[in-house]
Amino acid sequence: MSGFDNPLPTGQLTRPDVPCVIDMHGHCGAPEAEALLASRPERAAEMGAQARSTGAASSQHNRTVMLPAAGARMASLEKRLADLDLMGVDVQLVAPSPHLYAYWADEGLAGELVAVVNAAAVALVARAPERLAGMGMVSMQYPDLAAQQIHAAKAAGLKGIEISASVGERELSDPVFTPVWAAAEETGLPVFIHPLGTSLGARLDRFYLSNTIGQPVETTIALTGLILSGVLDRHPRLKLVGAHGGGYLPAYIGRADHTWCVRPEARGCAALPSEYLSRIWVDTVVFDRTQLSDLVQRMGADRVMFGTDYPFDMADCRPDQVAAALPLSARAAVMGGTAAALFNL
Repeated sequence: MSGFDNPLPTGQLTRPDVPCVIDMHGHCGAPEAEALLASRPERAAEMGAQARSTGAASSQHNRTVMLPAAGARMASLEKRLADLDLMGVDVQLVAPSPHLYAYWADEGLAGELVAVVNAAAVALVARAPERLAGMGMVSMQYPDLAAQQIHAAKAAGLKGIEISASVGERELSDPVFTPVWAAAEETGLPVFIHPLGTSLGARLDRFYLSNTIGQPVETTIALTGLILSGVLDRHPRLKLVGAHGGGYLPAYIGRADHTWCVRPEARGCAALPSEYLSRIWVDTVVFDRTQLSDLVQRMGADRVMFGTDYPFDMADCRPDQVAAALPLSARAAVMGGTAAALFNL
């Protein structure tokens, strides 16, 4: 790595020997959306809560080092394309920066925010359609509106939607979100679960544990709840993607299976939880090559997709190293083939 503000390597990398390298986990900004949110007291309260749960040292580093560097990369298409060339990435899927979710927004603001954010993603892709594809955002706090926004995203050419791992106090397994899952099934758009921060608060307010541990925990809770509650049984065509390797779920699925066997209140799904791993997808952002190899063995190459988390400092921008950790039989699928099929690229 070339510095704390930059996860990118220095010098050109050796491109993986695969037909196509697709980064399915990139992020983009939306300055118009930032302007919509800037004066809202709820926004200030949300950012304050994020800072407290992150801790003073991490918040200071984010504010002065990480966010300016990431923001500059999101603001420059030329820099993004140069970075993709440096990494040897052919196509990048860009999803809105998670801090734009704003699930506290009233219905009017929520609709305007999503329209602006998704339009920004569409516009960015239109400037480099051979190199970029986009995901959109929806107003999860208003499930019926979110369902309409999913159809609009599909019509606009977006390839998926990105949501957080919870919506205020509601878990994704809450029946109130049924319209969202139905719309995702109808459109065929994958739903990328990418948490914003952590609900564990002050317990993780040092050492950047809010991200290191907190974000994978949030994804684990979301996916496990969706499985155990029977959402995947009721929506068999739903395509769920878990960020950061799906959290801890794939590595710890045996405990969920045991619970399902011995606890009647955990048996809201029709089969063992591990059987649903073949129904979800995850990215490769785990930073450990042994863990990545285990993840592919557990999930299958048709369920694991290369991702970077560009342009943040918690990104894995070494497709050469990721590919080298994969068995030859899985390499082409994980590095691009699986994402191309799932997102219809």
